[in-house]
Amino acid sequence: EITNYKKLIQALEDRRKYFKEVGATSTDHGVFSPYTHQLSLNEAEDIFNRALTSKLEDNDAKLFTANMLMEMARMSIEDGLTMQIHPGSYRNHNEIIFNRFGLDKGCDIPVQTEYTFNLKELLNKYGNDEKLTVIVFTLDETSYARELAPLAGHYPAMKLGPAWWFHDSLEGMMRFRRMVTETAGFYNTVGFNDDTRAFLSIPARHDLARRVDSNYLGELVSKHIISLNEAMIVAKDLTYTLVKKAYKL
Repeated sequence: EITNYKKLIQALEDRRKYFKEVGATSTDHGVFSPYTHQLSLNEAEDIFNRALTSKLEDNDAKLFTANMLMEMARMSIEDGLTMQIHPGSYRNHNEIIFNRFGLDKGCDIPVQTEYTFNLKELLNKYGNDEKLTVIVFTLDETSYARELAPLAGHYPAMKLGPAWWFHDSLEGMMRFRRMVTETAGFYNTVGFNDDTRAFLSIPARHDLARRVDSNYLGELVSKHIISLNEAMIVAKDLTYTLVKKAYKL
């Protein structure tokens, strides 16, 4: 039974160990905001106790989530699981649909998402540690060139996940490449991955990603920015090598 914060952390560490033993190589954290902040043990314990007694205060959930992202980064360094962060979705936006049909009925809407300030504490504490790989996704395309590409280009632990969800499309994938490559390059991204539950769409989505990347590389070759041989190497890495490395497969 989980009756305090220390037991919660121990339970999470135990489950991570179990999932790793049966083949898991990564974790995934869906949060509204990528805000990160390390609470003291007493602060975390106080919030946890308020949650158990249904006496949460206004900022408790935000602070506890921020603290848990810090804890998950620490655990990833210790157990080697790759860390993924998927922020920026306003869930169940349509209240009529939610009240009638419940959760997860296609009413999730992207929100503007800030990364430079929100990830600062996590990246300052863990972002230079070679044992950590943290893959960051976004639904806010305006952050690609302004924040995400510079952060991934600087911190060794941070990589950029591919165009996600609403932007997992022909134009969305091309916008991603055009907006991140000049600053982050190819090798601070992780190629293309897919966490869809629509299993029959997986081959088509991977095929599209490969065609988009090949088209982008072909454009660079035609402009004499890279050679054909370099493009062939990058194409294989975007398709295969980077994903295997990032997810430790």
